[in-house]
Amino acid sequence: MSIACGFECVVVLGCMRWVWKRCTYIGNDDSATWPPATYDEFEPIPRLCRTILAVYEDDLHNPKFPPEGGYRLNPNWVVKRVTYRETLGNAPPYLIYLDHEHHEIVVAIRGLNLVKESDYKVLMDNKLGKQMFDGGYVHHGLLKAAIWMLNKESETLKRLWVENGKSYRMIFVGHSLGSGVASLLTIIVANHGDRLGGIPRSLLRCYAVAPARCMSLNLAVKYADVIHSVVLQDDFLPRTPTPLEDIFKSVFCLPCLLFLVCLRDTFIPEGRKLRDPRRLYAPGRMYHIVERRFCRCGRFPPDVRTAIPVDGRFEHIVLSCNATSDHGIIWIQRESEKALVRIKEATSAEAPTTPPPVQKIERQHTLEKEHKKALERAVSLNIPHAVPTDTDEELSVHKEDESARGVTETASLIEDASTSTSHSTDARTNWNDVVEMLFTQDEAGKLTLNKEASCTTE
Repeated sequence: MSIACGFECVVVLGCMRWVWKRCTYIGNDDSATWPPATYDEFEPIPRLCRTILAVYEDDLHNPKFPPEGGYRLNPNWVVKRVTYRETLGNAPPYLIYLDHEHHEIVVAIRGLNLVKESDYKVLMDNKLGKQMFDGGYVHHGLLKAAIWMLNKESETLKRLWVENGKSYRMIFVGHSLGSGVASLLTIIVANHGDRLGGIPRSLLRCYAVAPARCMSLNLAVKYADVIHSVVLQDDFLPRTPTPLEDIFKSVFCLPCLLFLVCLRDTFIPEGRKLRDPRRLYAPGRMYHIVERRFCRCGRFPPDVRTAIPVDGRFEHIVLSCNATSDHGIIWIQRESEKALVRIKEATSAEAPTTPPPVQKIERQHTLEKEHKKALERAVSLNIPHAVPTDTDEELSVHKEDESARGVTETASLIEDASTSTSHSTDARTNWNDVVEMLFTQDEAGKLTLNKEASCTTE
């Protein structure tokens, strides 16, 4: 009897310890050791959040639901606005905006519409481990949506970039469901920039706001130089390893699901999570907006921290009443505006002692070194398909030449697909062929380079 009582006490104490740790874990803990973000790197985020909100408006000349301070967009610079009627359920609605003030071509994609069946179809079109791409796993439905958008808009984007002197940056930005589409769209363009007029990787950027977990860890780290994820405090979506299709099947009992996921993941070793090549993650470099503290009421002036985490990459569910509200684009836009003002004030106070040009150059070198270290960390942790990078020179060469390498491997296939009468009658690129014909998948699920493609280009 005494042994049974002792065992029960141990179990009860263990459960109490787990409950205490889970209940006291807050979003602030995820980025406690990260360095603060600078003004230059965070400046586009509030502006691009407003652009995402503009997708929800029917007429930007007479907006119905403008954020505080307005959208601050020139309606005459809107190149195209695509609604559900035009996407035919293949992708969320989006907006193409030519920002002459900041020299950017912006493609903004809205988030999930809870009353639209087509959005759920995109989410449900996936199964864990179903889609391999570029040496890793991605969400199948989101990849199909990205390819559909490129098939529809690649000629428009190419024309805009060429007509504006091939100097404008191309920005893909999305919220929630749209963040996954924007991230995978960026990966494709980064590898096949020649199809958009030869745009280099250095002029590509993606901002995934409230990001969906849409790619495996090796891809999330590999593209951290061009993809940036923005997370507000306790947002549930970047932290939930449960597949997207399962999350939104249970959207109306989401708190129960999050608790069960939290309980399940407690008993999964960290090493097992990292070695699972099918496990999906939020993409790229992370920007974490923190505005609440433990055992403190209300919101505080927001801080922004940034890093390229490999292990411990938003893996812990936060049991918070704000886990769903922090996912809203409106709250993210408001808090990012406040954070940017705070960063600017801090930067202005340091301006007399630190010349801005030197600071910007040093920060760029720091970001490149951090990306290199993240790649090395992924290799040291035996992340499946992680790509090692030995020197800074190799890293820069890898970034500059990656698109050219993809072009060499697929040039002949793309030309055949473009001119084939069985696919199309014009000279436009068929992005399905670009993506699917480069790689093949064997019976074991291993991704291999298409030998016919490589032989044709040799």
